[in-house]
Amino acid sequence: MNKRQSRFYISKRTDLPWYAAWGIRGAAILLALIACAVVTMLMTGENPISIYVTIYEGAFGTARRTWITAQDLAILLGISLAVTPAFKMRFWNIGAEGQVLIGGLATTACMICLADKLSNSMVILCMIVASIAAGALWGFLPAFFKAKWNTNETLFTLMMNYIATQLAAYYIIVWEVPKGAGKIGIINQSTEIGWLPQIGNQYLLTIIVVAVLTGAMYIYLSKSKHGYEIAVVGESQRTASYAGIKVERVIIRTMVLSGAICGLMGLLLVGGINHTLTTTVVDSRGFTAVMVSWLAKFNPIAMIFTSLLLVVLSRGASEISSNFGLNHSFSDILTGIILFFIIGCEFFITYKINLRKSAEKEA
Repeated sequence: MNKRQSRFYISKRTDLPWYAAWGIRGAAILLALIACAVVTMLMTGENPISIYVTIYEGAFGTARRTWITAQDLAILLGISLAVTPAFKMRFWNIGAEGQVLIGGLATTACMICLADKLSNSMVILCMIVASIAAGALWGFLPAFFKAKWNTNETLFTLMMNYIATQLAAYYIIVWEVPKGAGKIGIINQSTEIGWLPQIGNQYLLTIIVVAVLTGAMYIYLSKSKHGYEIAVVGESQRTASYAGIKVERVIIRTMVLSGAICGLMGLLLVGGINHTLTTTVVDSRGFTAVMVSWLAKFNPIAMIFTSLLLVVLSRGASEISSNFGLNHSFSDILTGIILFFIIGCEFFITYKINLRKSAEKEA
């Protein structure tokens, strides 16, 4: 008895050119915008064109909004760059949120405890060293246990987020001003000791640091020996061992680098942007960075565009809520629809659907 076969089957693509892949992504975004327009008309009666204009104005409507969008882009991109080496190595680092926060906590400790003991330049130097070291430690611990005892890195890094959050919450109470306020407030507001210097304006330093970091990460991953070893370990640890690559060393080294960059982002958030510490200072960007890195296929240059898309959607969503009197859930719906189409299009980039020929035609 012959089983009836489906008329269609799925096979993996091997020769899709890059411009075709980006064409599919562009078509997915267009379809997502059409779907959002339909949902907008059905649920609110608002003109969908005005919704999209509002999204644009929320991100780029004024010079200040443009600078804030660029700064938010830089922070998200920096955290995405941090997790990328680990992901390319198939080490699922879900702990960027905690690694950034612990770097911010180390920065805060230097700003508060050293302000009356060292000069401003020395405090900033201690902040840089402390934040990078704290982030590197938060990356080292799960990597060491993974390399030595093959622990589950996803759970380990996720749990480290909670530890970092509770440490930050504890020291916020210790350092709260005034007592009982439950928050630190602006640190060293009168003296500005520990505040990172401004270049041109208050936004540009972060943008420049992340721009340099993007170029450096692209060269590191695509041109260096370390980047080659990361790629080989990601493909197969057994193959890497046969090739003479010390897998344990690569795992630990890569996660230390990942954590150190996250710590640097914590320094920029606390010392350069907010000048204070809260448990929500990272604002879930450690988790959003996972999506940015994956959508860009671990390419640092492509991450610029994926980060920009998510930042514009986020800032535009807030503007929609205020302008049209809608609650934030509606803007989240639009964001979810667009992300659904973008993520779904990756299936058609990786695979193709084929029509199965009948047995008679094949004969």
